[in-house]
Amino acid sequence: MIAVLGTGKMGEALLSGLLRSGMVTPSGVLAAVRREERGRELAEAYGVEVATAAAAAQRAQTLVITVKPQDMDALLAEIAPVVDGDKLVISVAAGITTAFIQARLAADVPVVRVMSNTPVLVDEAMSVISPGSHASEPHLRRAEELLRPVGKVLRIPESQQDAATALSGSGPAYVYFLVEAMVDAGILLGMPRSNALEMVKQAVYGAATMLRESGEHPVILREAVTSPGGTTINAIRELERHGVRAAFLAAIEAARDRGRELGAG
Repeated sequence: MIAVLGTGKMGEALLSGLLRSGMVTPSGVLAAVRREERGRELAEAYGVEVATAAAAAQRAQTLVITVKPQDMDALLAEIAPVVDGDKLVISVAAGITTAFIQARLAADVPVVRVMSNTPVLVDEAMSVISPGSHASEPHLRRAEELLRPVGKVLRIPESQQDAATALSGSGPAYVYFLVEAMVDAGILLGMPRSNALEMVKQAVYGAATMLRESGEHPVILREAVTSPGGTTINAIRELERHGVRAAFLAAIEAARDRGRELGAG
């Protein structure tokens, strides 16, 4: 039995992904919610049973926590009396360390920290996982088993989790921001918005597919498009002149720092 504790956007996305994959059936999932109305929505949409966090944690063997960082302390206090070392806790809360969770639960509870992202909705998530001090290889494999149907899974040291949050967790937003800018450029050049959006979407999808399928370094792929004295090199020159690369470095570093603040707060 799996309990999803916190069924906001990410929690529902993981829940729907698990059910789509056939990894679990609705009878094998418990969803914990705070509002009755939200509980009815989930029950109607997915056929899962809805319970309080404590009741779900008591009955399930694997607990997937997807609450907001600021709600983690209260949730852990609620479930602590019914969580022991026989259960696996998988946390998808940004900035919250495994040590923070372990300190509020029984001494030997295995905890796996996860950062995933919103493409979980289309089974193309990037999930990075790190073990707590009591999590062993079987616990990591269990986390991978649950996350792999909705995308790729990568193991990293927990010390890199805040960086992963900034790079991968927030990553889709950077891509959407870039798409917005490119579409605006198309409109500036006289194209209808719908045509500009269609071209940019396909350019991004095609480039990402080439990057994943070819195995080539992005520099090699970019150079293949950049002819001497051509249009692309002129565009790249302007991007460098306006400090776009430096802006991305600063933005991702700022996201990393905010993740640390959330965890500390």
